[in-house]
Amino acid sequence: MKAEDTLPRDGQSILELAARSMFQLFSSVSQGMFLVDRSGRIVWLNEGYKRFLPALGFTSVDQFLGHMVEEVVPNTQMRRVLETGQPVLVDLLTNRAGTFVVSRIPLRDEQSNELIGAIGIVLFDHPETTLQPLISKFALLQRDLDDARRELASQRRTKYTLASFVGGSPAAVEVKRQARRAAQSASPVLLLGETGTGKELLAHAIHAASGRASGPLVSVNIAAIPDTLLEAEFFGVAPGAFTGADRKGRQGKFKLADGGTLFLDEIGDMPLSLQPKLLRALQEGEIEALGSNKVVSFDARVIAATSRDLAALVRQGKFREDLFYRLNVLPIRVPALRERRSDIPALVELLAEDMALRNGSPPPELGADAIALLSAQAWRGNIRELRNVLEQAAMRSDTRHIGAAQLEAVLRESGIEQIAPAAPSPSPSPSHAVRGNALRPLAEQVAELERQAIAAALASTGGNKFAAARLLGISRAKLYERLESLPEFQASV
Repeated sequence: MKAEDTLPRDGQSILELAARSMFQLFSSVSQGMFLVDRSGRIVWLNEGYKRFLPALGFTSVDQFLGHMVEEVVPNTQMRRVLETGQPVLVDLLTNRAGTFVVSRIPLRDEQSNELIGAIGIVLFDHPETTLQPLISKFALLQRDLDDARRELASQRRTKYTLASFVGGSPAAVEVKRQARRAAQSASPVLLLGETGTGKELLAHAIHAASGRASGPLVSVNIAAIPDTLLEAEFFGVAPGAFTGADRKGRQGKFKLADGGTLFLDEIGDMPLSLQPKLLRALQEGEIEALGSNKVVSFDARVIAATSRDLAALVRQGKFREDLFYRLNVLPIRVPALRERRSDIPALVELLAEDMALRNGSPPPELGADAIALLSAQAWRGNIRELRNVLEQAAMRSDTRHIGAAQLEAVLRESGIEQIAPAAPSPSPSPSHAVRGNALRPLAEQVAELERQAIAAALASTGGNKFAAARLLGISRAKLYERLESLPEFQASV
């Protein structure tokens, strides 16, 4: 039973009157109307539609009537309305007669509800003029959407390449060699190293050098996300999974990284309860959104990084052994800054240029004494700590020049244990390397240089062996070993 069958007689009359009135209203205010029967044959058109006939190739109404609609109205979608019974309320139609905003509405029999035809309505025949305010607003919204998409895409592109890892020291050259090899593989990469050594930079560089460079790079700092939100962050949320959840759902980082690389920073802080799900995702290449029972495949290369000792965490039961082995396929140890002191002058220059770009001012200039002081420090915070010291010194300086005294003040106030720079060793005379007319053996020359370096380090640290070992970039045990092998130092061991 149709709704109108329940109306009283006077109500039925009002409904019929309203239907006739609406049809007459549309016929009079629209730019044109026509009717087709069930087969799609045009059976009627109003006065307004007649003005389009010449452009469609007809000189009279009689020529137009009786044709199948798609034969005389190019690009019409009226056939789809007749086949589906579904209206197309607003659409753009372009053909020889022009561009129009149109509606197509199916017509049904009042008694049987069977489809008997359809009505086509030309709402506007010059939409570029009539709808200009609406079109302008839509264009503005579209531009804003495009800008937002570009901004999001730029955040998921790589910021760095291997050239961004500054340094020509043996340690820096070796880590870049390993990174290039890792870029050619699809296996997980595990970046190990102290905080501030450049692990995130290397993750970007590996992605940029890989076959996935055109795909997204999605980063997750596990330490920065509350444990309760990590699962949703990783795997996404199904529509309406819980009260307040987005009705459209939300994709997780694994799916966002599909076709690219997922960088898991501070993986050592991953909660133990979530580690089995991460392991399954890595092994199966499948994830299941929070609140969903649907498994979704993904294709993302994983690069993980940590400043913690994962092997020790495994022994303590704080990190799953199977997950450790899954991640530790291509381990790369990123050297600490004190292990590549010869790179510090180049890093200082790079950081100074970056500071100048950020502040819109000329880069600070450091003298040789300042560079020597920076090169001597232990840098427990590595490059991040070096940047901080430079920025503090630059902010305190009234000129572009930064001297050793200014840096010493910053180091002292920051609570950083200062290590004095080693005194420059005198250049060896030819007689040091030559015995008579013959060159001395290489082992003797190396031993002599080693003795000079150890002596200078001990002198600059006042005999503090721990500080001297850090200055030399070796362990304290290694320093004691070398002292024992050199007779002139045995008394100090």
